Amino acid sequence: MQINILQLLEGAQEAQGLTVIIDVFRAFSTACYAFGNGIQRIYPVGDLEMAYHLKKLHPEYLLVGERNEQKPEGFDFGNSPSQLLGAELCGKTMVHTTSSGTQGIANSTGADEILTGSFVNASAIVKYIRKQNPAIVSLVCMGYSCQYPTDEDTLLAVWLKNELEGISNDFPAMVEQIRKGDGARFFSPEKQDWAPEADFDLCLSLNRFNFVLKVEQENGLNFLRKIEP
Repeated sequence: MQINILQLLEGAQEAQGLTVIIDVFRAFSTACYAFGNGIQRIYPVGDLEMAYHLKKLHPEYLLVGERNEQKPEGFDFGNSPSQLLGAELCGKTMVHTTSSGTQGIANSTGADEILTGSFVNASAIVKYIRKQNPAIVSLVCMGYSCQYPTDEDTLLAVWLKNELEGISNDFPAMVEQIRKGDGARFFSPEKQDWAPEADFDLCLSLNRFNFVLKVEQENGLNFLRKIEP
């Protein structure tokens, strides 16, 4: 099994084999919490206008996501796990668009299959990959708004690669590195309205969920399917 760690949109465009699009803060953590709280289906879309279009066609859909970390106009929720914990989501459909993670899905046109990646379901991802046993695994770190690599995404890729190769991980040390680095913004008082401290802990709740989210297609639209490996 050849395991490649790739970065940003260029990495998504280069990805081959079984591909994991990683966005720890916060897209694919948010998606896991949505499924954990009863959402029935998620449509991850890269384009903001497509999100509004789907909402117009289906007013009952929930709009969830961000641009510049903040909730776009008319959206039901931001890209925040803590906002979804107490929400009534059972049986509902969600349209999810973000600056990083959903862009990676849209650009991974060369992948054989695509999973989303976060620490909250990391061991399930490893279990799924081992079961599939692909020749090539691409771990794509989407970084901050696809602009530069981030600690949390790169460290998740390292964590996954280590687990697949039988190398032990020091997760507490990773958390501390993230807290002092790219995760420090979640502790800034002026950002609590859209990047609350609670999201830091929720996104780094290792193996909280025992399922993977696989990208599939229906009627030309990507959607996420929850699979217990």
